[in-house]
Amino acid sequence: MKIAIVEDDINMRKSLEIAMSDFEEFEVITFKNPVDALKKLDDSFELVITDINMPKMDGIEFVKELNGRYEVIIMTGNATLTRAIESIHLGVKDFLLKPFDVDDLIGAIKREDKILKVQKSVPKTKKKTSSGFLGRSEALEKVLRIADKASRTDASILLLGQSGVGKEVFASYIHQNSPRAKKPFIALNMAAIPDNLIESELFGFEKGAFTDASEAKAGQFELANGGTLFLDEIGEMPYGVQAKLLRALQEKEVRRLGSSKSIKIDIRVVSATNANLNEKIENGEFREDLYYRLNTIPLLIPPLKERKDEILEIAEATCKSNCEKYGFELKIFSTEAKSELLDYNWPGNIRELISVVERAVILSETQEIQKDDLFLDARR
Repeated sequence: MKIAIVEDDINMRKSLEIAMSDFEEFEVITFKNPVDALKKLDDSFELVITDINMPKMDGIEFVKELNGRYEVIIMTGNATLTRAIESIHLGVKDFLLKPFDVDDLIGAIKREDKILKVQKSVPKTKKKTSSGFLGRSEALEKVLRIADKASRTDASILLLGQSGVGKEVFASYIHQNSPRAKKPFIALNMAAIPDNLIESELFGFEKGAFTDASEAKAGQFELANGGTLFLDEIGEMPYGVQAKLLRALQEKEVRRLGSSKSIKIDIRVVSATNANLNEKIENGEFREDLYYRLNTIPLLIPPLKERKDEILEIAEATCKSNCEKYGFELKIFSTEAKSELLDYNWPGNIRELISVVERAVILSETQEIQKDDLFLDARR
């Protein structure tokens, strides 16, 4: 494994080089600043270990310049939460705070080496599943790179974005590409469940726990055991239930309503919201401690208007599936219809696009869907 170390402190640079010389499987090349490193880095390198505060170029800017070509480990003497989150969004998984034990760094390197070997052993067409994504764009690929990194861990992920951008598809993607892929994936929409039923839905209940409890029922935490629990519209969860959710996540156990027995759970939680949780915290509607528990890795999904490259792909895939669904011959979009699809702002995002295309497939009278069949003027 060929490794680049970028560190402006000569003593630190030399000590790392000496420590790693004991490992024959590592070929180490050191650089005193990012500018020099960028001139020399090529495809033979697999891993970059870099400081943050350096002359000529900041370490975060350096990672941006690398553009995901290498696995990256960041080391720093003055880490902040903001810097850590920024590095995570750039795809960095390991963030070591100086002074650190060399064994910690070696452990991080070996984890990266193991991941790379697994990736190389799997054919590229099979390495990752993108089930559910009807189109691909540069903006989507950036988010997917972060999702790929996050999926390898059990860290809690908070999906942020407007309604209709595909947050559940992302949650499913993270599950499918995680070590928990063969275990259950359970999605629960907080906004769709009456407030008085959310607790029993999450944690289950014993027979006789309340008037209508004629038999015991496992909650979604139990049903998702070993897998992933996706909590959509988490901002709509009643304040009183939030404390119990926090306890379940911290203690890794739940207790059914009407029971005194705790049940151990092993799940990964992915949550999502289109609400401003910081405002809800200020208004006393959402617990700050729960927010930090759920928001280990925030993942912002851009709206469809920022993913223009996907619009026609999604539209054509939706058109094809609906033609098959309704027994129609395959329909296509006219040039004017395509321009209309691209010019529209899509405030309802992918959900709105799918709905518009399905209606056009049903109502269009020819094999070529026209601009007027989309009825988008009425939505402006």
